[in-house]
Amino acid sequence: MKRFQIEKSKDEFYTSHSGMALVGLCLNRFTSIAKRLLQVAPLKKGTIAHADVIRSYVGLLSLGKSDFEAISGFRQDRYFQESLALNAVPSEPTLRQRMEEHAARFRMIVNFCVTEFLQKSGALFSPLATGHVPLDIDVFTMDNSGTKKENVSRTYMNFDGFAPIAAYLALEGWLLEVEMREGSQHSQKDFIPFLARVLRKALDLTAAPLLVRLDSAHDAWETRIELASHERADYIIKWNPRRQSKNDWYQRAFAEGQVSEPRPGKRVALMSVREKHNWTDEDGVKQSLTCRLIVRVVERTIDKKGQHLLVPDIELEGWWTSLKLSEEKIIALYQAHGTSEQFHSELKTDMDLERLPSGKFEVNSLIMACAALSYNILRYIGQLGLLGDKTPVRHPAKRRRIKTVIQELMYLAARLIAKGRRLWLRFSRHSGLSFEAFNTVYQRLAYG
Repeated sequence: MKRFQIEKSKDEFYTSHSGMALVGLCLNRFTSIAKRLLQVAPLKKGTIAHADVIRSYVGLLSLGKSDFEAISGFRQDRYFQESLALNAVPSEPTLRQRMEEHAARFRMIVNFCVTEFLQKSGALFSPLATGHVPLDIDVFTMDNSGTKKENVSRTYMNFDGFAPIAAYLALEGWLLEVEMREGSQHSQKDFIPFLARVLRKALDLTAAPLLVRLDSAHDAWETRIELASHERADYIIKWNPRRQSKNDWYQRAFAEGQVSEPRPGKRVALMSVREKHNWTDEDGVKQSLTCRLIVRVVERTIDKKGQHLLVPDIELEGWWTSLKLSEEKIIALYQAHGTSEQFHSELKTDMDLERLPSGKFEVNSLIMACAALSYNILRYIGQLGLLGDKTPVRHPAKRRRIKTVIQELMYLAARLIAKGRRLWLRFSRHSGLSFEAFNTVYQRLAYG
């Protein structure tokens, strides 16, 4: 086996992350982040701009790096600077201190740019078979055990960490907003303002009706009242039986509902009921709302392995909905809500955000806002370059994981050449379909 001679070039520049050019185009063409950050607070002459700080951090997240120290490896990287259109690459202390100093104001601007990017980029919002664009909202946990970070507390997963809430739009899973929360906060606490906010964003982005899907943690009349106040917004919310009598529902469902027997020893009863809620609004006006509840009761006398049970096993489930479809279709539509768990995984694992880098809660909130922007950019790049026949990924799919986008496009090696006042990015002849995918996306973003 031949041995290689290892050396470091003095006059040639290479990059292992050519995909940063795609991120820079998305940031600077489809958002006004630089202009808006310029208005946050005045800076002394010679100080690194706010926009350079945030764009640098979004760039890091796009490479799957979340810690502040990671910026040190890019201080002398001309390609990183040129691709993101930075005047200068901030140091680790500058990055950390600036984000701590202006966390709340930066977060507001970045959250605005998350929606602005989806609007200006022409992102596709694929609907369900019913014509509705799904809006999946869910709480997930982030394990930060063994740390003393602000607002870390016990989560429902029985570890110390945070419990943020996220809203994903369409079958592509565009991230509209992620709100940081302490670990012990109940899902329904402060949920209505968040729901109203993401509904407004979603309704501005698409003219199609929305289908909001929520789990049983949000089973409350105030949730259904808020949803009913928005036009073009239907919903499916998992029912939380709470103090309901399982036996009473069993008797009622098998007496009034539609009963089927999918296998010996298993019977399923489906029925729809309507419940009415009365309340008085802030102006003293009496209001009422009637909602449809789908109830499913499953009776098992023989388990799936053929074992006869001494006592029948009774399972009670339900779903609140504003749709007029059959019970079976409503349940099938809600089951697809589970896809949002994959989106959580991509955000936490693929982008290295399980354990957040700052000890301050406001800074971590800003980091999650930057993550939402980076997540959507990577999703957009993947939709443009990694779907179809001429892509480096062989298996067909409707969307690509964030990890796949990072591996195939972000970490594509190239040589940076400065010639005639122009910069050239030269790829290896062995780059194959990865180059074709990169070039397709770049041409679309730069000249489309």
